[in-house]
Amino acid sequence: MVKTCAYAALFSMALLGQALVGYAQQPIKSAPFKAPVLKIGAGDLLAVRMFEDPDLSGQFRVNSKGDIVLPVLGPVQVAGETADQVGTVIAKRYVEAGILQSRTAYATVTVLEYATQGITVSGAVKRPGIYPALGIRMLNEVIASAGGELPTAASKVIIMHQNDPKHPVTVTYNPFAANPIVPQVQILPGDTVMVPQAGIVYVVGDVHRSGGYVLDGRQSLTIEEALALAGGSGKAAALRHVQLVRTLKNGRKEATTISMIKIYKGRAPDVALQDGDVVFVPTSTGKLASEEALSNAILIGSQIAIFRIAYYP
Repeated sequence: MVKTCAYAALFSMALLGQALVGYAQQPIKSAPFKAPVLKIGAGDLLAVRMFEDPDLSGQFRVNSKGDIVLPVLGPVQVAGETADQVGTVIAKRYVEAGILQSRTAYATVTVLEYATQGITVSGAVKRPGIYPALGIRMLNEVIASAGGELPTAASKVIIMHQNDPKHPVTVTYNPFAANPIVPQVQILPGDTVMVPQAGIVYVVGDVHRSGGYVLDGRQSLTIEEALALAGGSGKAAALRHVQLVRTLKNGRKEATTISMIKIYKGRAPDVALQDGDVVFVPTSTGKLASEEALSNAILIGSQIAIFRIAYYP
């Protein structure tokens, strides 16, 4: 039991450190990042403004051939060009067609929607979706645009670059850590950022802090450590009949009785937990405890509190 108290104290300090640190970031060092040049592609929506003749202005969607169809002038190839380049081409074409005078022909083009140049953010974030890639976009800024990570996010991010999709890059990213890890990685137009889900174990029943505890990929968690994270057991806990509920490959849930008393006294090995395990600390014993554990495992849902362990790299 002394060992358990030591675990509880250690993890309580870790959780307190986590709460105090929050989302603080390490100082950002300046880097020679450059804003990428965005090229127009099929599906993009352009706004064209003709200063000499507003009737020729409007919004135009780039078709599958890479063209926009302009009033009077007809199709104009724009795919692969920048907005400024397209403005120059349009003005020149209207002059060559004798529709506008060269001295006053001037067109501005604005890209209202990028269909292929946005940044896709998926996985364990609050608002997955496609986000603008204008200017210099860094990894942390992109994830923040998606509402930030969920508490269940893993401490790594997978980046798939549009120009090399077969070789995804995995970087460590953990703003939840006691010493936050926020790498300075530039995300380019067309890239995909995927935040994987971390494993979770649940501790419920007669404990002081029931909830789900995120398994960081860098460390394992045993049943003794899990109980310590949950603040220890209550006074009425039946520690000789703690139930470990594990979901088998066929989807069936299986409850195993574990004597924490034997583990505390060193008479039985500690048990390593797996993603999705439920540790239930009963106040009853025998068959009733097993049935109650299975019932609790089935009822666990999205409303249960999720805790992360502060990590010191």
